[in-house]
Amino acid sequence: MGEAGADLLIIGGGLGGVSAALAALRRGLRVILTEPTRWLGGQLTSQLVPLDEHLFIERTGANRSYRELRDGLRDYYRRHYPLTERARADPYLNPGAAWVSPVSVEPRVAVAVIESLLQPYRTAGRLTVLHGYEPVAVSSTGDRIDGVTVQEVAGDRRLDLSAPYVLDATELGDLLALGGVEHVSGRESRAQTGEPGAAETADPTDMQGATWCFVLDHRDGEDHTIDRPADYDRIRALPDHSGGGQPILTFARMLDDGGRPRPTNRLIPNPDDDPAAVDLDHRNMPPAPELWTYRRIAARNQFRPGFLDSDLVIVNWPANDYTGGPLFGVPDAADNWRDCKELSRSLLYWLQTEAPRTDGGTGFPGLRLRPDVAGTEDGFAQYPYIRESRRLLARTTIVEQDVSVALRGDRGAANYPDSVGVGHYFWIDRHPTTGGHHYPGGLPQPFEIPLGALVPRRVRNLLAAAKNLGTTQITNGCYRLHPVEWSVGEAAGETIAYCLDERLEPHQVVDDPARVTALQGRLSQAGVQLRWDPELRWSR
Repeated sequence: MGEAGADLLIIGGGLGGVSAALAALRRGLRVILTEPTRWLGGQLTSQLVPLDEHLFIERTGANRSYRELRDGLRDYYRRHYPLTERARADPYLNPGAAWVSPVSVEPRVAVAVIESLLQPYRTAGRLTVLHGYEPVAVSSTGDRIDGVTVQEVAGDRRLDLSAPYVLDATELGDLLALGGVEHVSGRESRAQTGEPGAAETADPTDMQGATWCFVLDHRDGEDHTIDRPADYDRIRALPDHSGGGQPILTFARMLDDGGRPRPTNRLIPNPDDDPAAVDLDHRNMPPAPELWTYRRIAARNQFRPGFLDSDLVIVNWPANDYTGGPLFGVPDAADNWRDCKELSRSLLYWLQTEAPRTDGGTGFPGLRLRPDVAGTEDGFAQYPYIRESRRLLARTTIVEQDVSVALRGDRGAANYPDSVGVGHYFWIDRHPTTGGHHYPGGLPQPFEIPLGALVPRRVRNLLAAAKNLGTTQITNGCYRLHPVEWSVGEAAGETIAYCLDERLEPHQVVDDPARVTALQGRLSQAGVQLRWDPELRWSR
């Protein structure tokens, strides 16, 4: 397959790739979209991570298209599930009643809603989706990408794809590396970014840990213990990320500011809790939060009695943050992919056999993997949850000084003249790293997404469309969440549509204030939020 009439080639079908495709398709473009897994949706679906959002999300801080996604998720349950009358009437329905997410849903529901948004364009013949393909080569002439070669993940078939414009919406920023597009990875030094929170030295292999999530229910009185993992003893002996001497397989959390271990987490399968009582403000997180409800995606008490025998929960905890090595950029990356999953498998075995219970016993043998929910044979996610990819060396780099409450106080985040979207999160969320560090993060003010962060310094016809935009390792901690990735993708798709309509290149847009204003007008017309209320501030 060559160009095949495509105006835009999007490599990567995560939330950024999907929103970019929708934006371009709604502007009349023809799009080719590739995705290595069986599902579109990335972190929301194939990686098993429910929507992770900010506290303002129900009233502000999201594009109209993202609200359509969220509304579609809630409406799917209202149309197809036997909800309780109270749940059905709740305008803020949260099917999982998770305290990490206000719309915590099963991945297949998210896939169904995403597919429904895209289906009209499939019917019209303007969208081609290639599942099970990953990029393996990029051809270039000077400062332009000529084409991308993709190969079957589970086969040898290769396709040469091309279009006037290409978006890198991959989970790992693959096109940046394959196409020689200038980028960074890992941690930067303070000298490179000027960030007060940056390390003294840079290390491109010191990256935030990935997590191989899995989904469980609990069958009381049954034994679903998996076979003891071959590497269990070695993994069980590893220390956790706090530096406090606890083993990695533990309910203990990080050390407090005084270097003392915090109280341990608890696991209480299928509590008879009230979904309406969930507190979604992370600032109120207790020292030892209960883990069952943390990333729950189906709460029994949201459905009519007897419909679900058990809740469904996602396991994405500190205990399965993998810091043994990077998943890209090193010779043993394939070994790290295997070990990342083995850590999660060992965590499950520990939960089933050794985890402390509140009744004084140990082990929860009734914990059962749900392959049907995960869309895999083993119940583990189709793809690990990637917190940190390669990052574009862009026309604009978003730094800590632009967003940090500690550095900006009540001034709010930086205002970018070329803002193409907004975002926020509770924290500048920096997880333990492959270099053995747990760097501080802090709080971010509600922030903007500058067009310049999507535009390479040199390459003319490629934009970043996912977590690979021009952030630093620090600001990646708040720019990598679901609604932000969606906004980045939508901005990229809209920018390409504008460039094709006006016969421009992104560099010509970002360098011309009048053209930036014209693009922003189109974005506003499409329902993209470009600015926050200047009175809105975030604090502890």
